[in-house]
Amino acid sequence: MALARAALERLPIDRLVVLVATRPGHRRVVADAGARLKLAQAAFADLPAEVVPDENPFTVDAVRGGRFGEALFVVGADEGAAFPTWKEPEEVLRWVGLAVGTRSGYPPPDLARYGDRVVLFELDSPDVSSSEVREGVARGKPIGDLVPAAVAEAISGLGLYRGYTEADLERT
Repeated sequence: MALARAALERLPIDRLVVLVATRPGHRRVVADAGARLKLAQAAFADLPAEVVPDENPFTVDAVRGGRFGEALFVVGADEGAAFPTWKEPEEVLRWVGLAVGTRSGYPPPDLARYGDRVVLFELDSPDVSSSEVREGVARGKPIGDLVPAAVAEAISGLGLYRGYTEADLERT
């Protein structure tokens, strides 16, 4: 949410659309699409954001054809650093710009080769990872200080991440 808040404050965007990939093509997911959609809805409930499921397994498939017009596709620094390895990154940039949220104290990703189709912006971001949240739930630890209350309630209500083994956690 820190990324979304910073994007709304610092970038020239009129609306925020959050895509929840129903079948991501780039990684294994822990929770099913319906649960991930509910988590995203809880996470973005306090922001002017539209949370929608997306059937496309890769970003390029979601943006191809100009579905979002002159949009900025907003990602965090980790995804920004991985952008050159995405499926058809140049095709992504043909249809949308890429806005990468960076954190102070961390080097920004080197995306200069993509020119003005990529913009970097800084954000204050809590030092929390999704794997840390999953591990906390699996180990029965409270996560209220890691995620917003609505997200913690959704995780609990959906019964997510309980009973995970160490092997499950290593794969996430």
